[in-house]
Amino acid sequence: MWNKCIIYSEMVLSAPTPPPKRLHSESVGDRVAIEFANSARLAGNDLSGKEPGWRDLISFLAAIGNFSDARARALLGLEETAPEATAALLNTALDLRDAIRRTLRARVDGRPLEPVWISQVNTILAFTEGYDRLEPLTDVSRGRTDWRLGLAARSEGLEWLLAAIARSAADLIVEGPDAPIRICANPKCGLYFYDDSRTGRRRWCSMATCGNRAKVAAHSRRKRAPRSQNKS
Repeated sequence: MWNKCIIYSEMVLSAPTPPPKRLHSESVGDRVAIEFANSARLAGNDLSGKEPGWRDLISFLAAIGNFSDARARALLGLEETAPEATAALLNTALDLRDAIRRTLRARVDGRPLEPVWISQVNTILAFTEGYDRLEPLTDVSRGRTDWRLGLAARSEGLEWLLAAIARSAADLIVEGPDAPIRICANPKCGLYFYDDSRTGRRRWCSMATCGNRAKVAAHSRRKRAPRSQNKS
């Protein structure tokens, strides 16, 4: 999967092809580019040996609100009608993800960014030329349709699908070395996040997971310590 950090809930839509899942709760990375980079992680320090598929990519892009439900369903069908184009975009997406991960790691380590990583981001930004237009945003629970601004791409290719990720990565890059990009303090985790906490001392990707595990482990150590001292 592209992202184990985002929690999804199924969209209720009637369509021959099951729709992708939608973002349901708060993300871990707090920035689209960081969430995308984190999608490479499966468990511990192991990277996924299985490359994600077209549905995985569309699910991720739908989850971050990249396009409407109707557009998501249409894009899912491209895997059959345009297999070469979708395969090419998947390879581009993987290259972009790798470049973002290397950029985040360099920021955490205080190292300069390599021009080749910047080039990967710029390649996608070159396809973002387009225009804003109003798109319907249906709220099923309220039985009404509201509106939002969406980008209509002028490019005939599929690279525009990655534009939001590239723009998010570019925003992080231009923040400079002082951008509060962190990596989880759990050495077995490896997820990145953007620390916009009040104190700027956030340590964990999520208090519900790694933070809670650290608390439990620390509590266990404190309980064992008196017993060890009594034995001695």
